[in-house]
Amino acid sequence: MFSWIVNTSLHNRLFVLAFAVITMIYGGLTAQQMAVDVFPDLNKPTVTIMTEAGGMAPEEVEQLVSFPLETALNGMPGVTRVRSVSGIGLSIVYAEFEWGSDIYRNRQLIAERLAEVKEQLPEGINPAMGPISSVMGEIMLIAFPVDPALSNPMAVREYVDFVLRPRLLSIPGVAQVIPIGGEVRQFRVEPNTAMMAQLGVTYDELASTLQGFSSNTSGGYLEQNAREYLIRNMGRTTKLADMQNLAVKVVNGQPILLKQVAEVKFAAAFKRGDAGFAGKPAVIVSIQKQPNADSIKLTGEVEAALASLSKALPAGISKPQVSFRQADFIDASINNVEEALRDGAIMVAIILLLFLMNVRTTLISLTAIPLALSITFLVFKAMGLSVNVMTLGGLAIAIGELVDDALVYVENVLRRLKEHQPKGALQVIGVIGAACNEVRSGVIVATLVVVLVFVPLFALPGIEGRLFAPLGVAYITSILASLLVALTVTPVLCYYLLPKMKQISHGDSFLVTRLKRWDRRLLLASFNHAKLALLGAVVMLAAAVATVPFFPKAFLPAFNEGTLTISLLLNPGTSLSEANRIGSLAETLILQVPEAKSVGRRTGRAELDEHAEGVHSSELDVDLKHSDRPREEIMADIRQRLGLLPATITVGQPISHRLDHLLSGVRAQIALKVYGDDLDTLRGVAAGLKEQLAEIPGLTDLQIEKQVLIPQIKIRLDYDRAAQLGVLPGSLLKTLETLAEGDTITQIIDNNKRFNLVVRLPDEARDIQGLSNILIDTPHGKVPLSQIASIEESDGPNQIGRENSRRRIVIAANTDGSDMAVIIEQIRAVLDQQTMPEGYFVSLEGQFQAQEAASKLIAGLSLISLALIFMVLYSRYKSAVLAAMIMANIPMALIGSVAAMWLADISLSVASLVGFITLTGIATRNGILKVSHYINLCKFEGETFGQAMIVRGSLERLTPVLMTALTAALALLPLLFAADAPGKEILHPVAVVIFGGLISSTIMDSLLTPLMFWLFGRAPLQRLLDDNNQTML
Repeated sequence: MFSWIVNTSLHNRLFVLAFAVITMIYGGLTAQQMAVDVFPDLNKPTVTIMTEAGGMAPEEVEQLVSFPLETALNGMPGVTRVRSVSGIGLSIVYAEFEWGSDIYRNRQLIAERLAEVKEQLPEGINPAMGPISSVMGEIMLIAFPVDPALSNPMAVREYVDFVLRPRLLSIPGVAQVIPIGGEVRQFRVEPNTAMMAQLGVTYDELASTLQGFSSNTSGGYLEQNAREYLIRNMGRTTKLADMQNLAVKVVNGQPILLKQVAEVKFAAAFKRGDAGFAGKPAVIVSIQKQPNADSIKLTGEVEAALASLSKALPAGISKPQVSFRQADFIDASINNVEEALRDGAIMVAIILLLFLMNVRTTLISLTAIPLALSITFLVFKAMGLSVNVMTLGGLAIAIGELVDDALVYVENVLRRLKEHQPKGALQVIGVIGAACNEVRSGVIVATLVVVLVFVPLFALPGIEGRLFAPLGVAYITSILASLLVALTVTPVLCYYLLPKMKQISHGDSFLVTRLKRWDRRLLLASFNHAKLALLGAVVMLAAAVATVPFFPKAFLPAFNEGTLTISLLLNPGTSLSEANRIGSLAETLILQVPEAKSVGRRTGRAELDEHAEGVHSSELDVDLKHSDRPREEIMADIRQRLGLLPATITVGQPISHRLDHLLSGVRAQIALKVYGDDLDTLRGVAAGLKEQLAEIPGLTDLQIEKQVLIPQIKIRLDYDRAAQLGVLPGSLLKTLETLAEGDTITQIIDNNKRFNLVVRLPDEARDIQGLSNILIDTPHGKVPLSQIASIEESDGPNQIGRENSRRRIVIAANTDGSDMAVIIEQIRAVLDQQTMPEGYFVSLEGQFQAQEAASKLIAGLSLISLALIFMVLYSRYKSAVLAAMIMANIPMALIGSVAAMWLADISLSVASLVGFITLTGIATRNGILKVSHYINLCKFEGETFGQAMIVRGSLERLTPVLMTALTAALALLPLLFAADAPGKEILHPVAVVIFGGLISSTIMDSLLTPLMFWLFGRAPLQRLLDDNNQTML
């Protein structure tokens, strides 16, 4: 079949060239239009259910809301984990599903369960699913600084809520826009219970007076004088005076107005979060994107919308500042990898020119690069893949190998044209076709081996599979595309460019001549010491393998995002104003770090946020300038400056944080989860573990999840006293809820703005003294609350975390860059010595789990992959000895890889394992080319087994073997340097492993493969020669 492809291409030359040009143009256009993102789709199907529960305490939220929801979700098809957090007036339940499941089907299943469970929830409690968003979803943070001297926090928040948010949500691809900070305006009615008692006004009368305020109603249609009129009853108003003058009731013909029994005013809604920017108050807007949306394009559209809105900002509202922009990291990453691609292609061109000393042959070989890339982008489009660091990384690693197939063909065609010097088109076609078919078999087998070694990559589960499978797709697609180009376009270009070349009769280039001379001397000198040379190689291999267990281990290399996310945790129970003060101080301290460009802060929780953070928790987003200082040093500097504050500090990066959250549900590299039932026992066990873990070197940011007791005011009803006074407990509790927490009676509409009308006691009447003096309606008149209930100060938990139906507390930690495996071993040793109370247990989770699972799986699947390679080689050469001889290149490559990793100080991570996988295929190619040529020389060119034949075969294959190895290795040079540049961090270990392995395998292959063939090749060669099959090998 492959011979037919080559011959058909040579007979349809113009069609092949025209099709190649069209493919190149179409592929280029497709590449420009493809979605660009930082990583492939890493979204584990997760549905978030948020339930606002007024001012309920965490215990009530857990019992009345979270537990029924968890019970309903557990046991659903595809659910792998259910987590919940019950905070003050808020329940958030996370349902995680299996990788690859359909998120829309999952949401449908959950919607059905929610409909069933709704009857079990308290009245007025409505669980709602959060929008479908992406792990890398937060693409921008925009800050609107609020200068109290110039602008009003209410006006800024109104602009964000009613002008900016609807405009941004109208952009396709935006999933959610979450503002935090400023003040949300509401109409507040604060009852004066003493005046109400004096004038005989009840709470029910007050509420019914406000019920229909400021609303329009319809009056139907009227037909008159051949026209139709619409009747509207207009009662809508936004004037406080109109509300103040409402008549609550009439006593003795005299109306009692609302302003007589309550204060009516504009007030800021009670808030559970605030924001700051550069040490000043601000409103910060978080923009979340939908999965599969193009981050770069979406960022451009958001910025265009901001620019158009900024032209007409209301007075007092300052220009928006960008606090975080994910597109910066994406641009930097993609540009760096694109540069690596470009520089790699230049390196390939230089090597080809040095070896071939011929522009035409170089051009023919290089044509494979743009054509293979164009075909690859078309395949990406068809498979729905985006352009990201991993897909481009696959191409950057493959760039040197894309010319390999074409190069082997060109080199052999040139050699045969020099030998035969054909005349006339038919003879030229015959020579080119024969020369291509001569090496075709080795090229195809080598390409098949390269594809087979990537099988383990596609079986990786979870996040590592999602991350590296696109790299494998890119690599394999581009390699197969280069094979297709070599079979079709390369022979056609050889026909047009090589026969009439002036240099056709010239010998090898100066470099090749010198290399062949050295290789000949080395081979002739080595035949007598063949066994000693092989023994030396085995010793080197044993030494390299012996050092592997001592490598530091990591899940993935650290990213360099150019942005830091700093978590600032105060003691729960700290007020929002105090958290704001300390948060603002932290912003000022961070801005003193030379690299800090801007600092934005979000304290507590925004109204629409999917994180149940209390007001004691702040998150700071720090944008960094480029600096010569390493990232770890900058982070240490920030930790040291913030160490003065009375807070627990965690320093990380936005995307890394989200990956950790995805792996363990905790925003840290290591999560130690203690499960049990009693909160006090959980806290005690966690505190004991933390003390022991603090002694482990390399652990930083060690902290216990802030599930602690916070102050509460408890109003405990006296049922006997209530019965004596004829007070219904249910109506009393409802009245207390309305007065203390506030009750939204209605909404007041002003054009497209909506404001809540809330009845609530003034703040000064909501302390223990004020609550005691509330006058309660009874059949015997008004009595103070203190006569029906006891009011006391107490404490209770700030939040309750649950996972898979058990309460749990988390001890979170990061590493300071030390060996993760060593740290985990020490943590496990601590846990083994721990005696847990009955019914309590500990689970250790985090990045290392994924790394351990991935390593085991890659090791197991690599053995299967090697067996498949052996089978392919055995089916081709009908000899286990020859197959093993070719595969001996793999351990030769391992020696160089291990040495390179030690020299470059690289951890053994999933990325370096992917490098080993890639290397296996490339290294095997060299052996295939040499052994196939030895056999063909004896089979078709009259050579006999002996040192002369082996030397001739080795020298004739020296150029293609060295060129293919050097192009593959040197094309990786751009990825070897600037290891911590954005986008290169994850590809650097892959490049180091391949580079080191190729250098060692190429050098050793030049010597050891001929020697092995000399020692063990005679018998299998004879068997092949006795076979009458005339196919080229």
